[in-house]
Amino acid sequence: MAIAPKTLRAGDLDVGVIDDGGGGLPLVLIHGGESDRTQFETLRGHLSLQIRGISYDQRDSGITVNSPTPYTMEDLADDLADLLDALGLARAHLLGTSFGGAVAQHVAIRHPERVASLSLVATTPSFAMGSEAVDELLSMSHADRVLSAPDYFFTPEGQVAQRAARPAGTLTARTPEQSARRHEVARQHEVRDRLEVIAAPTLIVHGTEDRLAPYAGALLMKERIPHAELRSIEGGRHGIALEFADIVAQAVHEFLGVPLQAPSHG
Repeated sequence: MAIAPKTLRAGDLDVGVIDDGGGGLPLVLIHGGESDRTQFETLRGHLSLQIRGISYDQRDSGITVNSPTPYTMEDLADDLADLLDALGLARAHLLGTSFGGAVAQHVAIRHPERVASLSLVATTPSFAMGSEAVDELLSMSHADRVLSAPDYFFTPEGQVAQRAARPAGTLTARTPEQSARRHEVARQHEVRDRLEVIAAPTLIVHGTEDRLAPYAGALLMKERIPHAELRSIEGGRHGIALEFADIVAQAVHEFLGVPLQAPSHG
């Protein structure tokens, strides 16, 4: 059964949230640059009852309401800290995919006391790594991105499976102004020289054939983040949290020390 979204006042924003509730480990799911809180429907289906999955809409995403002004990666990190306050959580585990993984890194650097652990999925420590492929995708219209995204995100076998499954789209339509703000803030992401200060235990899950967040970035994060471990998915592209949701979920459960029991959501 789908979980109805709600809106929480967090800082200066009205934030769209899907919260599994319950008393499990709080795991905040941070969506990618072109997605929203609904991105994690498939992954949620592989999370056990002992994990409380919380996804939310970043600025210019989904049902979140924010002012029409530019913002920074630091603002997005502060937004997540404000969301934790609104949820009554002193700390939480964070799982970010793609751009969401970039946000998670900034939270861990800026608000280390709020982060119990990091799971970084198909992400990068720098926009500059893979920027040519990212710019190629972002320069397209929304309609063209929808058509082109499968080749960036899924293996050939995964593309066939996705067509057969007819999943709900994970690319969110935005106004040109919203897209421009999102794309500009993505280009600000650069933490290669600050990875050493991340104190939280960190899991990196990455596909070896990811064009948008090249595998070299995963290796660099593994090298420079003090308490990091790397799980590689051979041949995986950028959409491993969807195509290989079961493998990603298993890695996260093992990392968090939570038994992989019957899924809590579907």
